[in-house]
Amino acid sequence: MIAAHTGFQHPAGQWNFQQVTVKGSTIKVELNGFTILDGDLAKVDPATYMAGSAHPGATRTSGFFGFAGHSDPVAFRNVRIKRL
Repeated sequence: MIAAHTGFQHPAGQWNFQQVTVKGSTIKVELNGFTILDGDLAKVDPATYMAGSAHPGATRTSGFFGFAGHSDPVAFRNVRIKRL
């Protein structure tokens, strides 16, 4: 629902470091020391994503944390999920 800035990944074959902080409806994503997303999902205008269609999870207050490679192979190490 909020696009992240691009261009901060390390070259292929090198590990990236990413930290995601979710507090209520606010999400902050840091990649390799750069903030690539910092936004509040509660303030997103539904008309600006999914071509104005209803988003099935837009109002969820609980759920799961997932990893997506979007058809590219990915690997993970040292994954930790901490409660704030």
